[in-house]
Amino acid sequence: MAKQYDALNDTLREFILRQHIFFTASATADSRVNVSPREIGALRLLDDNTACYLDRTGSGNETAAHMLADGRLTIMVCAFEGPPQILRLYGRGESVGWDTEEFRALIDRHYGGEVPLGTRQIMKLHFDLVQTSCGYGVPLFDYTGERAAIENWHNAKGPEGIRDYWEANNRTSMDGLPTGLHVPE
Repeated sequence: MAKQYDALNDTLREFILRQHIFFTASATADSRVNVSPREIGALRLLDDNTACYLDRTGSGNETAAHMLADGRLTIMVCAFEGPPQILRLYGRGESVGWDTEEFRALIDRHYGGEVPLGTRQIMKLHFDLVQTSCGYGVPLFDYTGERAAIENWHNAKGPEGIRDYWEANNRTSMDGLPTGLHVPE
């Protein structure tokens, strides 16, 4: 039932962009596996073998730590409405810090020049395997919209509060690995 591809094609790209949520998974050989849900509006398909997403402030910064230590990253999308399907992008990731020229270029080219409050970094995935599978076990759900909670939290903290939060909570992973997050002065 599973099919493998070396790169995205138009059909696979369209499937990804029709979804409302994606998941990221990362780990090192000695760390816990991290799986995080993300809203599809943060994801961009840069070409047939590269994707990126805005990584906004959350409780931890596990993916960034895993990218520094190991680099393996998987993105998964699955259909919660319509025909069943699961699609995974397997590859190597990197964290692109907001203090780099590449970050600014990605924001300008793929996000309309706007950096949403709370954006820590952009995660970039270079994938060499795309795999689809049936998705028969994925339940049907009705999409009713995005939660306002993350925007409310970012707005309540403000830029200085977010920087303080990064310093206190996002400089190391739960396993004590450095995340490489640059916290501005």
